[in-house]
Amino acid sequence: MNFKQICYLSIILIIGSVTTLRSQTQWYNAELFPLLGKASEETETRYERLPASLKEVSRPPVWHLGKNTSGLALRFRSNSTKISARWSLLENVNMNHMTDTGIKGVDLYAWNGERWQFVNTGRPTAKENEQVIISNMTPTEREFMLYLPLYDGVTAISIGIDSLATIGQPLQTIPNREKPVICYGTSITQGGCATRAGMSYTNILGRTMNREVINLGFSGNGQLDYEIAELMSQRTDAGLFILDFIPNVNLTQIKEKTVQFVEILCKNNKDIPVLFVESITFPHSLFDNYMYEVVSEKNKALKEEVEKLRAAGYNNLYYLSSTNLIGHDGETTVDGIHLTDLGFVRMAEEMYKKIVEIAP
Repeated sequence: MNFKQICYLSIILIIGSVTTLRSQTQWYNAELFPLLGKASEETETRYERLPASLKEVSRPPVWHLGKNTSGLALRFRSNSTKISARWSLLENVNMNHMTDTGIKGVDLYAWNGERWQFVNTGRPTAKENEQVIISNMTPTEREFMLYLPLYDGVTAISIGIDSLATIGQPLQTIPNREKPVICYGTSITQGGCATRAGMSYTNILGRTMNREVINLGFSGNGQLDYEIAELMSQRTDAGLFILDFIPNVNLTQIKEKTVQFVEILCKNNKDIPVLFVESITFPHSLFDNYMYEVVSEKNKALKEEVEKLRAAGYNNLYYLSSTNLIGHDGETTVDGIHLTDLGFVRMAEEMYKKIVEIAP
């Protein structure tokens, strides 16, 4: 073998070695990286939404739903050509009207210099999951955001990169964590039934504003629990409170609990604006007369309670009508109630217009 052949072979071996090393995955515990979207850091475990102090206070279903990681997102940067994830689910939930990728998958976005760009989804296959989310990327340093599941909990998560690549803390403070928006509400607020974690309206809003949004949506249980108002009130750094609870309450609860909930919420936060959101007009209520009457009466009652609060001196209150929240073509829900991705996009767009009016 001549010198030229030896050099050529050496180059091939070097390239092969680098390729092999690159194809190997090095795993990093996600506890090393910032976690966005928590109302309190005083939780039982890292990946949940309610502080441990509420365990014996909250109604059991609220406490249980607080273990769901809706709205939580990890931030990191890496120059890897491949990003993988390992995550352990709390329950491995299944539902007949929502995709597994939305319930218990993870959703990766990258900052492209102007906005957060969807990369790909980590698809769940079992309670213990390991997925390559994206591969074959140019080895350029990027800022990433990884959304956690909407309707299940996570007990552990790790991020995998090429063995020759680096991973570290984000260098850019995006989304902005000053003056977070805190959303309280129902299954729709929690993200039912987005096809993937990034498509809940709170997560869409967070990317649109490039601002931290905290999700306190509790499926079927946005029932004006006063301890949640107290929790929210402790965030005196909030920029906006959004209250989107109407689908989960009845007329009696609206009339008996709305004023007190807001009194608790605003006792130390008179300068923080509060946005009330009407219930969407469910598409099937065009045929279901009873449902139409129920929703209409509840929205009317909400408006009356807001007027009572204004008369009592609460001047920093805003109101978002359901008129244009999800459009008028009837194509925005999975089951007549819970939203598709299209529904969430439309709702986020209308809410964003209102938010800009409140705090340009």
